Amino acid sequence: MSDQNRLGVFKTYKLYVGGKFPRSESGRVYEVSDSKGQWLANAPQSSRKDARDAVVAARKAFGGWSGATAYNRGQVLYRVAEMLEGRKEQFVREVAASEGLSKSKAAAVVDAAIDRWVWYAGWTDKIGQISGGANPVAGPFFNLSTPEPTGVVAVLAPQKSSFLGLVSVIAPVIATGNTAVVIASADAPLPALSLGEVLATSDVPGGVVNILSGVTAEIAAPLAAHQDVNAIDLTGANAELAKELEIAAADNLKRVLRPQPVDADGASDSEDWLASPGTHRLTAFLETKTVWHPTGALGASGSSY
Repeated sequence: MSDQNRLGVFKTYKLYVGGKFPRSESGRVYEVSDSKGQWLANAPQSSRKDARDAVVAARKAFGGWSGATAYNRGQVLYRVAEMLEGRKEQFVREVAASEGLSKSKAAAVVDAAIDRWVWYAGWTDKIGQISGGANPVAGPFFNLSTPEPTGVVAVLAPQKSSFLGLVSVIAPVIATGNTAVVIASADAPLPALSLGEVLATSDVPGGVVNILSGVTAEIAAPLAAHQDVNAIDLTGANAELAKELEIAAADNLKRVLRPQPVDADGASDSEDWLASPGTHRLTAFLETKTVWHPTGALGASGSSY
């Protein structure tokens, strides 16, 4: 059969929850268009039930992921970068269409996103060294402060930077042992949904990252109020929505990351994603545990140990 007579196979985009690819519980989809208004695909429109299911999956995965060694998490994240490198052409096409970029500019963005993933992979076994330490105390005790993951983190991905910004908010959350429920960019969700396919074929355990698409405010509201969500990143929220979510998050004392400043469109998306990310996102969702341990009797020669 010639290519002229062949019907193309359109890609069906699905959610990524608990290591699986469900359709939205409601059965709803919405049209995703490129920067010129041309149809690209139908994306699943997540419901509140999908959000709750994602939280359950993230909580189930938290024990195993947070209990893994930091070195192991780094190896797992590096494997994701390897998989992204192998599917670079697909992401270049999706980013170019989603963000209205030329192929060369989209390729530069994808390269930066892969490099960013590798950068965070390298921090998994180092962040504890700069955010923890031994504290001087009076008395025969060791006093040690060590960072621990907060838990389940809801992440509102950037609305404009559909891939580099997405990677920049997901990678630091899971690098430090947290699990994530991610709300993709409402207008440009395709790179995020394709990232779910990469995660599913890498070594990241199911449930560590869960990716939802749809109306940001509709999905974010139940996550901000959810008692089993420990923190929320409001990067993809406009000023009005961010305020509402902060109020809801206060009910169970969630950690809240609200990047500033807010841009002209009201979204906290004015951040330069190509700039060096620093470590502030790595430490944003870490708790500090301080432990006192007796050293025994101290004599002239030092500890009895």
